[in-house]
Amino acid sequence: MRIAYLVNQYPAISHTFIRREIEALTRRGIDVTRYAIRPSASPLISDEDIAENEVTTHIVLTPKITLIKNILQGFFSNPFRALGGFGHAIKLGWTSEAGLLRHILYYLEALVLSVWTRRDQITHLHAHFGTNAATIAMLCAQINDISFSFTVHGPEEFEKIALISLPDKIRRSNFTVAISNYGASQMKMMSKPDVWHKIKIVRCGLEADFFKTPEQLESRPSQNSQADNAVTRFLCVGRLCAQKAQIDLVRAAAALKKQNQPFKLTLIGDGDMRGAIEETIAAHQMEDQIELAGWKTPAQVREALEECDIFVLPSYGEGLPVSIMEALAMERPVISTYIAGIPELISSGECGWLVPAGNVEAITNAMSEAINTPANTRTKMGQVGHDRTALMHHIDLEAEKLASHFQDHHNSATARSPKPIKGS
Repeated sequence: MRIAYLVNQYPAISHTFIRREIEALTRRGIDVTRYAIRPSASPLISDEDIAENEVTTHIVLTPKITLIKNILQGFFSNPFRALGGFGHAIKLGWTSEAGLLRHILYYLEALVLSVWTRRDQITHLHAHFGTNAATIAMLCAQINDISFSFTVHGPEEFEKIALISLPDKIRRSNFTVAISNYGASQMKMMSKPDVWHKIKIVRCGLEADFFKTPEQLESRPSQNSQADNAVTRFLCVGRLCAQKAQIDLVRAAAALKKQNQPFKLTLIGDGDMRGAIEETIAAHQMEDQIELAGWKTPAQVREALEECDIFVLPSYGEGLPVSIMEALAMERPVISTYIAGIPELISSGECGWLVPAGNVEAITNAMSEAINTPANTRTKMGQVGHDRTALMHHIDLEAEKLASHFQDHHNSATARSPKPIKGS
């Protein structure tokens, strides 16, 4: 069994969950080949991503003459299937937000990928995200007569179901992965019951070293043990974008300042909303309380989690953020919104606080309550979060589930293959 992954941009600083999944599958003895349409638009700052980039083949970085040769080879290797794939791409293009021309380009990329997967003896192709990577994987599988699957993360895929032909992809896939019960429910809602058996839940996960051993758990010291009048350190990690709602967080912090609450807030990440966030910080004169730290390596993020007291992410739309898993694994209570898959991990009062998305007053109240919660209570909340995350989001356990889905399909495909004639 030889597996290949296809991602739009890979590796990327916001796609550590894909790298972790690949590494966990590799530890299980599964050979994973990495393909990507293009490299990350953001600079690679971690050693892990730089190393991953070296073993990833990018379509757009391939010399044009080689691409042309691959396209011709992909078509003439099986013209009948290639024509079928072209017709499928045209059909998709008529109703897609990407348009007809873009789908012709997807088709050409699928032809290139069909050559690569034959060259690398790939038996199954898996894509991350239900958008263009899943489209190309589906067309490649059709051209090459191999199996494919893909992981849907949300929320973008659920906001444009028809425009990305998501029901068609689920129907044509060998299986489709949701990262939460919420995600699985959304895919069931858009598809017919006769394909629901294809929808599998495999959660994003963290490496074993995020979680303490039983011996360490027995002797774990009190976290957040500063004096009650000390400055509470809040941390937010994520792209600076409308979806993550950092402007609401800044406004909530401004309200806390008016209450004379002692706190600091650090925002790790960057993105197209940075300018607007900076303006909001300046408008509320919050420069002394709020730091925009930019992107950090995974090791630096982990260090920031160790130094903070409370993690906060007031998102409007999510799948289930890995940053929340990391914070809980590090025994830090979390303030977030009760949307999508987040309530599957966080329960208010047990390991954090959940508030309505877009409600600045509720965010302010939750941050105030967190500040005024006794240190030992916050420690217990962090411990609940750690244990829950270890149970639900251990990458080796989740990779085992994914590997079993790959293997089940591989066994089925092998059983259907013609048996060799004895004596031949």
